[in-house]
Amino acid sequence: MRDFQLPGRSPAQGANGMACTSHPEATRVAFEVLRDGGNAVDAAIAAVAVLGVVEPQSNGIGGDCFALYAPKGKVPPIALNGSGRAPKAATIDYYLERSIPSIGFQSAHAVTVPGAVAAWSKLLKDHGTKSLAELLRPAIRLAADGYVVYSRIGEDWARNHDKLSACPNAKRIFLPKGKAPAAGTIHRQPELAATLSAIAKKGRDAFYAGAVADDIVSYVRSHGGLLSHDDLAEYDAEYVTPIKTRYRGRDIYECPPNGQGLIALIILNILAGFDLEGLDPHGAERFHLEAEATRLAYRDRNAFLADPTRAKVPVKHLLSGGYAKALQGIIDPKRAMAELPPPGLPEHKDTVYLCVVDKERNALSFINSTFHNFGSGLCTPKSGVMLQNRGASFVVNDRKHPNAIAPGKRPMHTIIPGMMGEGARCVMPFGVMGGHFQATGHAHFVTNVLDFGMDVQEALDSPRAFHFDNVLEAERGISAKTLGRLVKMGHHVVEAELPHGGGQAIKIDWKEGVLTGGSDPRKDGAAIGY
Repeated sequence: MRDFQLPGRSPAQGANGMACTSHPEATRVAFEVLRDGGNAVDAAIAAVAVLGVVEPQSNGIGGDCFALYAPKGKVPPIALNGSGRAPKAATIDYYLERSIPSIGFQSAHAVTVPGAVAAWSKLLKDHGTKSLAELLRPAIRLAADGYVVYSRIGEDWARNHDKLSACPNAKRIFLPKGKAPAAGTIHRQPELAATLSAIAKKGRDAFYAGAVADDIVSYVRSHGGLLSHDDLAEYDAEYVTPIKTRYRGRDIYECPPNGQGLIALIILNILAGFDLEGLDPHGAERFHLEAEATRLAYRDRNAFLADPTRAKVPVKHLLSGGYAKALQGIIDPKRAMAELPPPGLPEHKDTVYLCVVDKERNALSFINSTFHNFGSGLCTPKSGVMLQNRGASFVVNDRKHPNAIAPGKRPMHTIIPGMMGEGARCVMPFGVMGGHFQATGHAHFVTNVLDFGMDVQEALDSPRAFHFDNVLEAERGISAKTLGRLVKMGHHVVEAELPHGGGQAIKIDWKEGVLTGGSDPRKDGAAIGY
């Protein structure tokens, strides 16, 4: 329970339904769909489409998505992989022969097939109750008539002025009058409104074939990219088998690789060997253990994480108790590792996240992303689609690496929805955005709830630190005393330039019949229940 004399907010509560997103307009739309008889899938798709308009820096139909869905609250959840594939022409020889050692984040080669529209369509067809045309209506209206730019979005937008200036189409649409729209101003995207209207009328085929596909392919190829009409036309999202680990008596579910949910589970497996409950949740010892677990897990991410249909990813070994115990033994609770040991071999890398629970307790954990702010920075001229840059995560200078680029292969992915289960029931869909931070963010949130007894809003409010590229980036909410102690323990600590991610969660109390939701203060979002 929070101290009501200090800044903060109470979690949202309700009995019939709950929606939590990173933007009030998206939460409102999801709430209205629920009140109008729609289920969690309907509400989530309406909301994510709105987010693709009002949070253009983070999300959109040019991006990818993943989902975990628990029908009537039953786990294990259904997992959907809506991440895109590399073009058929993207052989590693193509890059090696041209002495291209890596794919730039603003390169046309970073554009893989956008998977979001296919994933939305599949999820809605199989598990929704309303039509795509009806659910896209609010997003179309906002794109055409205009929407108010919120504070965090305006700040992110301004930071990307130079990136948006590099593409004439992005500059025209996203830098009206030559500058990023400020918070409190109105912005419109008429080209995107027309594209969403076409999808509403003709379904997914309006995106993956016809005029929109022509626009995407011709623009990417005009910048040297390899994307083809066949790459788009043959794409579909896929159902996959979720993975899990057991932590403090709860099952934590994630989507399997190529996403980094596996890394979140490795971090939790490491932390399970330490008595976190006896530590200060905002103290140096807690952040130290989390940082060291992160270092080891991300080392394994860089070594092993890839598309499991195209490379061997040793998921079973990496989640085994023996492997967790070995990693726990490497960590000194009082001192940071000077150097990481090499990764263990098998025995034989911005985003919107939302969650919705409806009256029937259908629970959806849903994440959608264009990766970096405004993705590749490449925006199509006629359809107004901002294209993601997931292909930059591929390895192109080592053909033996599991994540080496190959035709039709999915890259290592950072976006991950999470779900907590108890027995045969989902007790919490949750997620934390923030690019590479997400795996650590999941572990931080779960330990806040299960080790430190925080409610969902407190767990999201809690200050964060992230160890990445040999630097521990700490948010300003962490005390100077704690930071000093971390430095003495051997960490290179710097102040985080931006907050680490953002998140949403909904706790399901099956006994009382109550839903409790939270939305991260690092974003502009809201949680609403009824």
